[in-house]
Amino acid sequence: MQKQLLLPGFFFILTCLTVQAQKIEFGGGLGFMHYKGDITPNLQLKSGRPAGNLFFRYNASKALSGRFSVGAGRLYGSDFRSKDALQRERGYIFGTRMLEAGADVEYNFLDFDYTKRRPRNWSPYVFAGLAFYNFKPDQEPTESYRKSGLAIPFGAGIKWQIKGPWSLGFEFGTRKTWSDYLDGHNEQVPSYPRDKQTDPTRKDMYYYTSVSVSYTILRVICP
Repeated sequence: MQKQLLLPGFFFILTCLTVQAQKIEFGGGLGFMHYKGDITPNLQLKSGRPAGNLFFRYNASKALSGRFSVGAGRLYGSDFRSKDALQRERGYIFGTRMLEAGADVEYNFLDFDYTKRRPRNWSPYVFAGLAFYNFKPDQEPTESYRKSGLAIPFGAGIKWQIKGPWSLGFEFGTRKTWSDYLDGHNEQVPSYPRDKQTDPTRKDMYYYTSVSVSYTILRVICP
């Protein structure tokens, strides 16, 4: 009697573990980070610097996924690349290291069936969440300010199941911050000449574009 009860229970637990495992995905990506702020008011592709990330994704359904990620990269900006003569005269250049950890929710527009190994399994998606960032300027700051804070990441991407549990993704994301110091400059001193002033209403932002590879656990191997 005990064996008759234990065997169905064992297979039920194993089935549950298998289903949960099929929802788990690990991956990493490489790409570029870009900065937008007082020094670079418009997104400049040529100012991008290398970056990378690692992530864990939980596929709750074919439409919704939750993702946790950590990333690192660099930001760069230069007044000398501006078309504004006053900005070129100001002559600011900066570089900084960026670290980021965040969580977001993804919505797949098409049914991305991660449990089946089938060709042409793909979907565009959008995402939004919350991230914590920390930065370290290459040069010593001339004033005291916080070098960490919260950002709102959001963006869009597309992913393909290329073979079995392996998937390939491309993503572009924006990080909205409440800081004006990613570039190390926030000069609002009345005695400063106009060409040295910055815009206090323009908060800094940064972007991350990446190509990623991920692996979904499609089965549990029993001992």
